[in-house]
Amino acid sequence: MTTAEHPSARPPLAALRSARELFLQGRRLPDGIPEEVVAGWKRARFFGVRYDVRGPAPDAPRSSVRSAESPLLTAARPALERIAPALDAGQGALLLTDERLRVLWITGCAPDGPRTDLSEQLVGHNSAALARRTGRRAEAHGPEHFLDSWQDLSAVSVPIRAPETGRTLGTVTVTSRLCAECSPHPGAPLAEAVASAVEAELLARSQAAERILLDAYLRAVGEREGAVVAFDGRNRLVSEAAGRLLSPEGLEALERSALALLRGSAGNGSHTASDPVDGPEAPVDPASGARYPIPLAPGTGCTATVTPVSRQESVIGVVAVLEQVRHTAVPPTVRVSAGPAGRSVPWRHAVRRARELTSLRGPLLLVGERGTGKTSLARELMAGSLVVDAAKGELPADFAALINGDRLLVRHVERLAQAGTAALNSLLASHPDVPLLVTYTPGTPPGPCLQRLLDTLAARSVTLPALRERREDIRELLTALAPRPSAGQPPLTWTLDALRALEQYPWPGNVTELAHLVRALAEQRRTTGPVRRAELPDPVREGPASRPLSPMEQAERAAIVEALHRHGGNKARTAAALGIARATLYRKLQGYQLDRN
Repeated sequence: MTTAEHPSARPPLAALRSARELFLQGRRLPDGIPEEVVAGWKRARFFGVRYDVRGPAPDAPRSSVRSAESPLLTAARPALERIAPALDAGQGALLLTDERLRVLWITGCAPDGPRTDLSEQLVGHNSAALARRTGRRAEAHGPEHFLDSWQDLSAVSVPIRAPETGRTLGTVTVTSRLCAECSPHPGAPLAEAVASAVEAELLARSQAAERILLDAYLRAVGEREGAVVAFDGRNRLVSEAAGRLLSPEGLEALERSALALLRGSAGNGSHTASDPVDGPEAPVDPASGARYPIPLAPGTGCTATVTPVSRQESVIGVVAVLEQVRHTAVPPTVRVSAGPAGRSVPWRHAVRRARELTSLRGPLLLVGERGTGKTSLARELMAGSLVVDAAKGELPADFAALINGDRLLVRHVERLAQAGTAALNSLLASHPDVPLLVTYTPGTPPGPCLQRLLDTLAARSVTLPALRERREDIRELLTALAPRPSAGQPPLTWTLDALRALEQYPWPGNVTELAHLVRALAEQRRTTGPVRRAELPDPVREGPASRPLSPMEQAERAAIVEALHRHGGNKARTAAALGIARATLYRKLQGYQLDRN
């Protein structure tokens, strides 16, 4: 089922219009503008979106519309066609997008002509992108949109989730004329109904498909008596022998290659730029029963052959059989970093921009919240450079002499003493192309000297997104951050419920906080099998509060969470321990969204 978002009161339309104009002029915004709206405007500016373009974006890639019907559209079409007559076609539109916000189906009256893509890098802030990002129902009204042509438009979007994993597969959007005073959007029930119907159909289809994949996996294990892996994009089945042959990184690479084969044979058109490119180049015939070799990284000591698993002439998954390469001397390999983990659009754009600027002569400023990965990215970009950390007092006396012919990384520039900041300003004034990389964590307002340095570097700066802005990277980060298991020990894995909790948590400490959690679990847990939600720390397990809480409410919520944990989730004992009636506890559990305990 979808989860409705309960937004706080929006500012008046006049205030939003004024704030948007100020933003477009590069001026300071007033207080009270919703954070997600301002963040969406900033991303649109980062992506280079033209706010004054009318009609479909001229540079929209043609691959944004699928050349054949996707599995999501196949499941959604009956519900869409059944509910579409309820839409006032002259006043609005009903749209279905996939997980990349490519429009798969549309009916009704679009605001500026039919669009094929609602991604932020093409149209800026909109309700579909916000619903995809937050995983909740989202609305956007008039001036909250980035495009001029959508200023008289209101829209509500509801994410469609995979029934087994909770992963967002796409969105349903209902648009109308501007109705910012309506809360919720009058089209919200319609969008919710479509999303619920589609999720019910997906559940019915996935249960049958998963049974077929499991049967194919068990059959392969029985025939081969060993190393077999099965994938379908949601599930991964790994035999014990396969777990011994391939490392977690190897399994990840094999899954990417196998899913490239799956996508290439599912009738979704050609690969896009973000799809893996391994696997056979020839089209896959699901009815042929043919097997296809998948290249593995050198040094893995085994080969992989995959067989598509089909249902009703559609490929629903693949089974991979691993064979150990015998009598082959494998030279020892050094584990090399694969680079910053993450495939989300904000992260890939930031990393690509940072690499582009590093390839050109001149300084670079990396900006981001604490723990977003600035130092890790900086060390990769300037491998072998001299590193000084202002937070540890590692300050050279003469920056100019230090950088003479060498590259320098200065961490935590906000902690530099004024003399050090002044020295950097002087250096950049006399040597504007110096090979310098600086990391900066915003916090207290910078003083005049530091502000001058930031202004000098602003044209060559990259802001790294917070982890809450790229939740889709969390699963990949879990694999990248997990310590290598000891010989004979299985890698750290996670239940779907635990993964959902990790993806819903806001991560104020970003990737650093996630790394500490993964390391602590890997070193301290005494149980076997996947990590369960109950093993996660209380704040992560229970999730964020549904609304901003006062200090008193935060303390009360924390006390309830701790008491529930101490009493094994028993509400009667929890109420007694807290000295409140059970009805009062139930009311507070609902108010703090803790009622799933």
